[in-house]
Amino acid sequence: MRILALDVGDKTIGVAASDLLRCTAQGVEVIRRTSIVRDFERLEQLVEQYEVTTIVVGLPKNMNGTIGPRGEITQQFANDLATRFPGVEIKFWDERLSTVAAEKALIAADVRRDKRKQVIDKMAAVFILQGYLDSLPRQSLS
Repeated sequence: MRILALDVGDKTIGVAASDLLRCTAQGVEVIRRTSIVRDFERLEQLVEQYEVTTIVVGLPKNMNGTIGPRGEITQQFANDLATRFPGVEIKFWDERLSTVAAEKALIAADVRRDKRKQVIDKMAAVFILQGYLDSLPRQSLS
């Protein structure tokens, strides 16, 4: 019963998953894109493994809030997700500056440049998911 977040790019898909309480986001992996078929096969494995009920897709918007060509490609990818996973809710989350925030966090953690390139998309997915999780209403534990 977790939430998965995706940072969809041309060459990679960064993936993050929530904990069971839906409080925190953890990086899962970076999928190296080879074909849409393989992308969806791997995503299907992750949806099953993490028992995903919701997928949050980072929607790249222009700084003025409009949707450009990259955003349109991402929306089509999300439509394909909805078709492939009819029982999973698909949500969009504004991902403006998520990659910048991930880069700054990795630099602050003194991660070498070559290593940053390997994990930046996964970290961007973490920022997307954590933003989404923080927006959810919290239930009282008492």
